[in-house]
Formats: sequence, C-alpha cells, structure tokens
Amino acid sequence: MLPPPKKKCWESMAKGLVLGALFTSFLLLLYSYAVPPLHASPASTTLEATVPCSPAPGEPEAVTPANGSAGGCQPRRDIVFMKTHKTASSTLLNILFRFGQKHGLKFAFPSGRNDFDYPSFFTRSLVQDYQPGACFNIICNHMRFHYDEVRSLVPPNATFITVLRDPARLFESSFHYFGSVVPFTWKLSGHDKLAEFLQDPDRYYDPNGYNAHYLRNLLFFDLGYDSNLDPSSPQVQEHVLEVEHRFHLVLLQEYFDESLVLLKDLLCWELEDVLYFKLNARRDSPGPRLSGELYRRATAWNMLDAHLYRHFNASFWRRVEAFGRERMAREVAALRRANERMQRICIDGGQAVDAAAIQDSAMQPWQPLGTKSILGYNLKKSIGQRHAQLCRRMLTPEIQYLMDLGVNLWVTKLWKLIRDFLQW
Repeated sequence: MLPPPKKKCWESMAKGLVLGALFTSFLLLLYSYAVPPLHASPASTTLEATVPCSPAPGEPEAVTPANGSAGGCQPRRDIVFMKTHKTASSTLLNILFRFGQKHGLKFAFPSGRNDFDYPSFFTRSLVQDYQPGACFNIICNHMRFHYDEVRSLVPPNATFITVLRDPARLFESSFHYFGSVVPFTWKLSGHDKLAEFLQDPDRYYDPNGYNAHYLRNLLFFDLGYDSNLDPSSPQVQEHVLEVEHRFHLVLLQEYFDESLVLLKDLLCWELEDVLYFKLNARRDSPGPRLSGELYRRATAWNMLDAHLYRHFNASFWRRVEAFGRERMAREVAALRRANERMQRICIDGGQAVDAAAIQDSAMQPWQPLGTKSILGYNLKKSIGQRHAQLCRRMLTPEIQYLMDLGVNLWVTKLWKLIRDFLQW
C-alpha cells in the first residue's frame, strides 16, 4: 500500500494542531466559567438573605385549579418547570417563554449556556446575574433538580410542574440522541446498537461512566435522585411520593394535549397561551420502533422510571376524571383546531422538515453530535400583522429564543463554532 501524499499528512497534522488548541482553549474557558464568583458559591448561598423569596417553612401552598367560571381565578405567573429530557419539554418551554415574554415576567436563566450546569445539581448561584434576595417568576431550563435551591428563588405560592414519558420510549429516544456522547456505547459494534445493548445492558453499562446517566432512569436522575437505586429499595416509593407532594401537576408526553388542558385550567390561562408546534422532534427512525421483547427489556432496565411513570399515569387519569371526560374532550378538540389553524397560518408547507431544508438559520434547531435528525420549520414569507409575531415565537428553537430573551450563551456558541469547524 502506498503511503499517503505528504500534502495530506500536513493537512491532517495542521487540523490536529488547530483542534488541540481549540480544545485546550475550550477547557480553560469552561474552567473559568465553572468557578463561581465568591458571592455565589454554594456554601455561601445557605446564609444569604433571600427576601422576598425566602424558602417557605413547609411545602408549597396548595394551588386550586380554576373552576371554569367567569372571574373565578387569576392567571398564575410564578412557575417552576422541571424540564426533563426527551419528553416534549422543549415544546412546553416555548409555551413558557412566550407567556413570560408577553407579560414581561422575570426569568431565572442560566449563565453562559442553555442549562444550569447539568448534570450537576442546581444551585441558585448558577442563575445569570444572580444577587442574594433575587426573586423570579419563571424557572424552566434544564437542570438536575434541587428543591430547596429552586424553592428559594420563587414566591411561596409558585406552581411546580414537570413532564414524564413512557420510560422505554424515553430510553429509545435518549439512546439515539445522546448515545454518541456516552463512551461505553462505543463498544457496540452491531448495526442495531440499541437492540445489542438491551440484550445484555450490564455488559456495557458503567454507572460511573461519563454521561452514563442518559441511559438509565433518566427521569429519576433529572428529578435529583439516585438513578442506580435498587428498585426494591423503600427509597424509590419515598421519592415518588416526594415528587407528588412537591409538584402541582405532572404532565404526560403521550397525552400532551390533555396535559395542556389541565395546565391551562390550573394556571387560569387562555387558549392562546398553550398553543404549540412540536419542537425538537426527531426524524422517524428508518428501523422499527422499540416493541415486544425489546420494549419489555427497556422498561425493566429503567425500572425506577417505570415505577414513577405508573404512579403518575394513574394519578393523571384520576385528575382527568375530576376535570370531566366530556369537558376534556371538548377542550382538547378546541386546542387541536386552534393548533391546526396556526399551522396553516405560520408554516410554509404545513409541516416540519429536515434540517437541510430549513431556509432561515434562525429556525435551525440544535442537532445531536454526528447527525442532523432533529426536524424544524420554515416560516411563511407573508403572514398578516396580527399573527406575524406569534408565528415566529412559536417556531423559534430554544437556543435562538434564549438569545432573543437576552441570555448570555457564550459556552453554547463556542461549542457550536467548534462543531461547525469539525463538521460534527
């Protein structure tokens, strides 16, 4: 075999040197970012004055859902959304961004990136421009939940919500989205890596491995609990009941429209406030969806999440019964009609498209490493003045919307530059 041309070798060496310099610079910047300012260190926050949002002595005040009668409630504006991964949470995030922007509310945003230093636990010092005593209306970016730290930043009667998804389906989505950044999956050599992993997950899984949390009991992890607990441990049920006690509403991704109807009722919002387009959705896999034995294996591998999901699936439908099945059907139908109308008004072609077909860079969603599997939209060129602003806001991906809201995303931007340079 002939040796490679010298020009190729020099090009390869030059690219390697540039990559090394960029990577070193990136690590140094991350280090400087990771060291919190003295006034915001985790150790000091426990002693800070937190007026007017001091932690409540007990659990959050009960929230009474609206009864649907005219003048029966006031719109709630203080909201904590515990944003879980791969659960349609980006779509719900867009709803909260729009509501907060519309009403001039104060967000607690991360600094430098689009999450609160995930997968580390949330601390209030991670909030952009945080000062002791700061009070916020909405907290909604990705974090690893720490109740006391979050509680200290919002009024005592703030509404806490989160969203869950069938654990097997969530695992499938997380495996495809995050698998390339979980090193133990690199050992998988077959064509169907997901099926290969599920045949013997203990052979590959390392609970202490880098990014391992993405591939087992991700809901439990996001909510701040140990995702490697023995499923028979009494702590599992204790944690589930703690979630039930702290959160006023747990939405379900599989019943997203019904969940939004319950949310609208709970918060006393208008129908327009909960209109949505599906954001950050993955292109359908060319292979078959997880089914049969693989679905069973995925559920068993994520048994903590399965326990959590079953509990809140049951409580969700009790809540629907209390709301009224017929009333629910009417409101879901109204929501879907309104969404379809906005789809006709806003979206060029009427549906989501592959990343390569998106014409405006401001509409390009963030993509996982190594693939462009996340769909996006093209905004219609001619939209009436009445709907132009709403259409653009409904279609704007998370990263761009955060920048529109004034969030400093220098770490995210730097990472994007490196990815673009390396064509990742």
